[in-house]
Amino acid sequence: MSAVSFALILTGVLLNAVAQLLLKAGTNAVGHFEFTAANIVPVGLRLALEPHIAGGVACYLVSLVVWIMGLSRVEVSVAYPMLSIGYLINAVAAWYLFGESLGALRLTGIGFIVVGVFLVTRSA
Repeated sequence: MSAVSFALILTGVLLNAVAQLLLKAGTNAVGHFEFTAANIVPVGLRLALEPHIAGGVACYLVSLVVWIMGLSRVEVSVAYPMLSIGYLINAVAAWYLFGESLGALRLTGIGFIVVGVFLVTRSA
């Protein structure tokens, strides 16, 4: 995999991870909600106007463009497993930013995924 291809795939992964974190921050700001016929418009507006959620959606859109550029250069069987790097990024960031738990068993599982991704990229 060339440096440009790797950079595109990694950028897509990072943007996807940032999008997830922004969406979580946005839902934290909005709070727990239920969609019902009576509140779908007010809750939908609160979600649509929440800046973190708008930022997350923007990151998703940019990541989609970058991902398509990466897929034009890399086999999908190599590119798609790279998305798993986002598990590690999001787990650590969620622990740091949101106080989510990050125990040894969870880290071990994520470690297996990352090792698998490394093996897949080395086989290309």
